[in-house]
Amino acid sequence: MNHNHPITRLGALALTGVAALTLVTACSGDDEPAGNAAQAAAGGPEPKTVEGAKVAAQTVFDRFAGGDFAGAWDMYTAAGKQAISKDDYVKLNQACSRKGLAIQLTSARLEGTDKAVVIAKQLVAAQSYTMVYENNAWKLEPAKEGLALYKLGAAKAIAAQKKAGTCAGQ
Repeated sequence: MNHNHPITRLGALALTGVAALTLVTACSGDDEPAGNAAQAAAGGPEPKTVEGAKVAAQTVFDRFAGGDFAGAWDMYTAAGKQAISKDDYVKLNQACSRKGLAIQLTSARLEGTDKAVVIAKQLVAAQSYTMVYENNAWKLEPAKEGLALYKLGAAKAIAAQKKAGTCAGQ
């Protein structure tokens, strides 16, 4: 498992007592028409469906795995963006993240109308993530531990990651 993914590595930090952060088959098996993803890509509202949540979550994870940290930050909830600036998020992940390890969605389910829980797998480890529907789009909601780490700012968050041994760039 890549503990240096901004989401999973922070989950590992929680296990070590340091602040931490904590999506390809839908549980229902229902398929949404392909037009929904095209509609979202064209700038319209994203579909408020489990499929819409899955597409958005996979996009976040693809951006992260590809090193597009600014693009991944753009898909965070308002609370996630308030916890860390885009510049600090990029600095933190450039310093501590391992790029290039694919993250694959394995399942998803809706929890009400504005929230989805998605399961993603990286290497052999799986973890759940929460997607929230905000302003006509699905956004990744960082876990409480991740928000706490982000609020430290880039320099202190990098230092905390290095101290915990979860910074890939050390």
